Amino acid sequence: MSVRIVHEGDIDEVALPGRYMRWLVNAERLGAQHLSVCTIRVAPGEKVRPAHAHPNGEELIYIIRGSGRVVVDGAVEAVKEGAAVLFPQGSVHMLQNTGREDMKVICFFAPPSNLSTYKFFDDVDFPE
Repeated sequence: MSVRIVHEGDIDEVALPGRYMRWLVNAERLGAQHLSVCTIRVAPGEKVRPAHAHPNGEELIYIIRGSGRVVVDGAVEAVKEGAAVLFPQGSVHMLQNTGREDMKVICFFAPPSNLSTYKFFDDVDFPE
């Protein structure tokens, strides 16, 4: 069995509403069968839009750099570098960068996910 390695800098960033994404691990890249992983970069003040859920699995995010807040099923919590946040299966969630620098986040999905498996909620936002 060979070692499978990918370097984030070798993957093109994809611009999506409120963030820039790179898929690091999935079936196409590294041949992963039971999880997928991406990194996102969120500019100051931006929200990962729209709010969404993963009907078929869980997502765990880990904040590598920056600070902000998450909303999960209407509950809002602050996050900062070093925080891990679980988005349970089916929970409606969103992330916002409230800091002054780019926020960098790694996102783990099990089972594997991609944008086609997301359920979007355009009318959900952070409560005022």
